Amino acid sequence: MTQRDRAVRIARWGGVVTGLAILGLAGVYVRALVYTPVEATQGAAQKIFYVHVPAAWGALLAISVTGVLSIFYLWLKDRRIDLAAAASAEVGVAFGLVMLTTGPIWGKPIWGTWWTWDARLTSTLFLFLLFVGYLVLRDVLTDPGIRARFSSVIGILGLILVPFIHLTVYLFRTLHPAPIVLKPSAPSLPKVMLVTLLSSVAVFSLLYLGFLMQRYALGLLRELREEALASAQ
Repeated sequence: MTQRDRAVRIARWGGVVTGLAILGLAGVYVRALVYTPVEATQGAAQKIFYVHVPAAWGALLAISVTGVLSIFYLWLKDRRIDLAAAASAEVGVAFGLVMLTTGPIWGKPIWGTWWTWDARLTSTLFLFLLFVGYLVLRDVLTDPGIRARFSSVIGILGLILVPFIHLTVYLFRTLHPAPIVLKPSAPSLPKVMLVTLLSSVAVFSLLYLGFLMQRYALGLLRELREEALASAQ
């Protein structure tokens, strides 16, 4: 099997995974809107929780994967690892945009403001902009080796920021509540809400995988095209 055939096959499977994830999203949101009770103090605005939190999970997962792959790239110098890291970063930026959009929509009726410069919001925005810069850097640098090394450093910096963002609610005074699921004790959500949330997180994880596979395949095909053009000159 040629590399082109392999890339096409990955893209097709990625499309299948993405399609299944989209169907799952539809099911999750029907459950969230119709079968999951309204939260007593926040009202209907709390329903955004089932989009915002899974999107945040997907963004931080993608950025973490980019950071881990960046470490492996600096060790192994395998261009495929660099392409996978870049693909994960693109998906992370897309999920991060959803996270930063749904957060203020949820926060306005609950906190009375669209945005506040507390530790979690500020550090999350910084991480998002860092990875926007990661993508810009990859477009600007033309030398593949330099591009991979420089972007790997940014990827590792992002990986370091991920646990810090999780701990900001413990280290600083913020409007964000303490974690209700990822904490040492049992989750604080009622069971029906917890099932809806975890279902949405699982679907977003599947969506991340589908997007990652497709974007990685596109990266492979683009590299093959660039190699063909270079050899033709």
